[in-house]
Amino acid sequence: MSVTPRQTVSFDNQFARELGELAVPWQAEDAPDPRLLLLNESLAAELDLAPSWLRSPEGVRLLVGHLVPDGATPVAQAYAGHQFGGYSPRLGDGRALLLGEITDTSGTRMDVHLKGSGRTPFARGGDGLAAVAPMLREYLISEAMHALGIPTTRSLAVVATGRPVQRETLLPGAVLTRVASSHLRVGSFQYARATGDIDLLRRLADHAISRHHPDAAEADNRYLALFEAVISSQAELIARWMLVGFVHGVMNTDNMTISGETIDYGPCAFMEVFDPATVYSSIDTGGRYAYGNQPGVAQWNLARLAEALLPLLHTDEEQAIALAVGSLDRFSAQFASAWTTGMKAKLGLADTVSTDLVDPLVGELSTLLQDNRIDHTSFYRRLSDAVRGDTEPARGLFMDLAGFDVWTRRWLALEPQAELMDQVNPIYIPRNHLVEEALAAGSDADLDPLVRLLDAVTDPFRERPGLERYADPAPTDFGRYQTYCGT
Repeated sequence: MSVTPRQTVSFDNQFARELGELAVPWQAEDAPDPRLLLLNESLAAELDLAPSWLRSPEGVRLLVGHLVPDGATPVAQAYAGHQFGGYSPRLGDGRALLLGEITDTSGTRMDVHLKGSGRTPFARGGDGLAAVAPMLREYLISEAMHALGIPTTRSLAVVATGRPVQRETLLPGAVLTRVASSHLRVGSFQYARATGDIDLLRRLADHAISRHHPDAAEADNRYLALFEAVISSQAELIARWMLVGFVHGVMNTDNMTISGETIDYGPCAFMEVFDPATVYSSIDTGGRYAYGNQPGVAQWNLARLAEALLPLLHTDEEQAIALAVGSLDRFSAQFASAWTTGMKAKLGLADTVSTDLVDPLVGELSTLLQDNRIDHTSFYRRLSDAVRGDTEPARGLFMDLAGFDVWTRRWLALEPQAELMDQVNPIYIPRNHLVEEALAAGSDADLDPLVRLLDAVTDPFRERPGLERYADPAPTDFGRYQTYCGT
């Protein structure tokens, strides 16, 4: 069905209107020479925004915040957060603005949000700007995650501002236009609770229920139901991350959404050699946010959400704590269920196969992969060939051939389906060496490597001739990979 693009743009300002205590009206800084680098035309169509208009000078002004649409009230959002375990009572959008909300073609309310648009009252000494490469990274990784079926914020556009950004060297500046079902975070609730204004906390919770978890409104205890819905969505999200080897890298409470979408693509990467201790963030020296620690960190963050919600759960604090603990204790089982369901699919096993058979099989496989230093993505994609009668593509990755053979016989006895495996095991992910290659070129105004990589990772399950280098692990001389927060 064709959709007529908008000729005029109209936004809403529901967040700013309903939760003014969490919103500071603000304007984006001037971009002296804005130039569109990337435009997500399919997402634009979903938002009922004409790509041809977004490419026009007026459209580019919208994408950097200079054109404020009818109904919009650009605001910097206030939130708190635990960063690497340390509490910061006042974080907020230091270099970002919520332009407002727009209703997409399916009738869903979506945030349109800028990143790198200049200093706000929450900037905490920063310049509020962003460089081209980190904004291209967020565009690339978020769209890859979307193609993998993982809930995520989306990237609508990256616009070069024409203003240099001072980091270790002078870098070209950019603004990312991001789209999400909202930007409510655990840190939003921490901030509201810290104000001592229980009415504000209640209004924030009601806003979250209305926007993300409407079924909670029908529960006897709507705020406990909200908490349980967030637990469930986060358990599912973290399992999906780990099934494809994604390492978020900065799981602070201000980076955990109430919607269950992935947010903040700074020091993130996809694991190559399987190792639960994998860390890519340059600042995570203790491994707090390592690949294998992500479920535990998610549960810790959810405990902080519970603390913020306590006054709404029950008038008696002890009973409120008991309710929160009872709900939070279910996270581990919900994560384990989502993980096992996902691993059954990765291994091509029917849902009816007993978990008692699958869990030991997965545990033994994890040990084999780690001990043999096997590339996570390549292995699962090659494994489907074994179902078709050729074990060598996967077997050839291992030093411990006997161990692989024993495991494979047990697995094949469960009658896996290759077609199921090919639907969930990607061929193409944003390989770290290819990401760096594309970002380096993009910083020098050559977007061709990025566009080619985007083409691969946004259609990740279908093998295509000519894209072999996008399926290969990093060369041995690539070295240890580190990512940075991108501020």
